[in-house]
Amino acid sequence: MDQINLEKIKKAAKEFFEKTGLTIEVEIKKPEDLTIPVNLTMEEPQILIGEHGQTLAEIQRLLKLVLRKKIEEPFYVNLDINDYKKKKIEYLKEMAKSVADEVALTKEEKYLPVMAAYERRIIHVELASRGDVTTESIGQEPERRIVIRSQP
Repeated sequence: MDQINLEKIKKAAKEFFEKTGLTIEVEIKKPEDLTIPVNLTMEEPQILIGEHGQTLAEIQRLLKLVLRKKIEEPFYVNLDINDYKKKKIEYLKEMAKSVADEVALTKEEKYLPVMAAYERRIIHVELASRGDVTTESIGQEPERRIVIRSQP
């Protein structure tokens, strides 16, 4: 992604969020592979985050559609507000380790709450290297969850 396209993305993202009427600072971080990190800073982030990050996910999808009309080359958008996703990832990793330790100790399987696909992936990746537990996604969308089981 060249500097010209990054400037187009920053300008379009600012225009996109100005239309909300909210006071939002938009920062475009250095791209990671094909992913463009777009970080927002605002006083009341819950308005745009929504319940369990659902509003944030939809805004990210809409922003990507708007940007696709301006940029020809392939890319992904990772929208975060006040480091919500970063904190969520840290929380999910800690929860995964804690529940896995409990499962390894008690030998009783544990079911995690319903999660979005990207959240389940974080759990699976975090626990993949452990030899004492296994993870499996079960159920049908939108009710998919992870079960953590002890290894025999």
